[in-house]
Amino acid sequence: MRACRGARPRCLAFLLHDNDKWGPLLPRVRPRPATGPDRARACISVASMASDATVVWTDRFLDYSWTPTHPMKPARLRFTMALARGLGLLEGIETLSPEPAAEADLLRVHAPAYLDAVRRARPAPPGSGPPVAPPFGLGSDDNPVFPRMHEAASVIVGGTLAAAGEIAAGRTRRAVSIGGGMHHAMPAAAAGFCIYNDVAVAISWLLDHGFDRIAYVDVDVHHGDGVQRAFYDDPRVLTVSIHQHPATLWPNTGWPEESGGGAAEGTAINLAMLPGTRDAQWLRGFHAVVPGALAAFRPQLLISQCGVDTHREDPLADLDLTVDGQRAAFVAMRELADRYAEGRWLAVGGGGYGLIRVVPRAWTHLLATALDRDLHPGTEIPAEWLEQVRAYAPAVRPPHTMSDGGDTDFARWDGPGGAPETGDARADRAQRAVDTAVLATRRATFGLLGLDPEDPRD
Repeated sequence: MRACRGARPRCLAFLLHDNDKWGPLLPRVRPRPATGPDRARACISVASMASDATVVWTDRFLDYSWTPTHPMKPARLRFTMALARGLGLLEGIETLSPEPAAEADLLRVHAPAYLDAVRRARPAPPGSGPPVAPPFGLGSDDNPVFPRMHEAASVIVGGTLAAAGEIAAGRTRRAVSIGGGMHHAMPAAAAGFCIYNDVAVAISWLLDHGFDRIAYVDVDVHHGDGVQRAFYDDPRVLTVSIHQHPATLWPNTGWPEESGGGAAEGTAINLAMLPGTRDAQWLRGFHAVVPGALAAFRPQLLISQCGVDTHREDPLADLDLTVDGQRAAFVAMRELADRYAEGRWLAVGGGGYGLIRVVPRAWTHLLATALDRDLHPGTEIPAEWLEQVRAYAPAVRPPHTMSDGGDTDFARWDGPGGAPETGDARADRAQRAVDTAVLATRRATFGLLGLDPEDPRD
């Protein structure tokens, strides 16, 4: 999710500024607030139940707003919801409005001293620059302090907890909170634009509320290090991360050999993709690893971190996916949840810094997939939405359909021998690289799950 390149990256300062003068670009909704002693649970409408999916949303997600030059901007969420509404995806769907996470839930993952530091943090005076060694990771270029940071980050966690609560209570099988996905936050440190680790908090909560086998699949371009660390020694949680190779991108973790500790060996799975990996190769790798792992683990719930900084236009990473490939990944995860997780699927957002051309379309596809209202890739973008984004960023050429024209056809992995050569030297080279990565991952973990690393049927 962190949007910086390389081992010693610096955040880019040339991206679009988020300016309050534009105001919210979507109509105000009147969601039902959470009620009762368990604020992770909230009322949802009959319409939401009819679609068997819940959308978690509050305008308070937009308060998670860094400095004007920071790559992660609330505009990406605002434009996503505006596009989803403009396409009619949310018609008849009453969104679930979360409350901030309680301190007791934040303490499931984070140290008391860290929570206190976040509460006390204040923005640095103008011109002072970031501290040389920022305490708790706060005040760095990546994680600058912003007003009411604790409150904003707590609402993000509350959103993911609300989604978890709906699934745990049996009120829905699927839930989406695009505001979540802060997978880098550590027990006592902010990292990679993440203050509190909403996913880790939600998994911990679910483990205390009737679940004992939870699978987490992270498709962000950056390794899901914070979630992996939280459950590295816990055999009840399977973490799978598919990310850009750690030798080429922060946080420089997520090697195949990171496979879980103690009784949890085999429950941390990492598939590292080389820069330039395209849709077909990425999907080949995904399907060579994820279905077999889920079949062996037999989760009661699938949680997906759906960062979209894997896109070829993302300014801060080096994979080469399109919106079409990302859509194919979301559809695959829905199908895997239906097949292996009793239909239970909790999806959150994550990274993605193509504020206009990428994130809104990709996460609108995510919402459509969860709601079983799949959008044809050729669907045209509403004119009203185009007007909104042109007003926000006149210099950016907006997309006009829900597709990049990407090719999502892929050859399934069929064992160590590899696929036949196609005659396309670049594609063949990329496929060999993915097959090498697949074998490294399967050999590091599949045997520990009782699977044959070299048998494509596993």
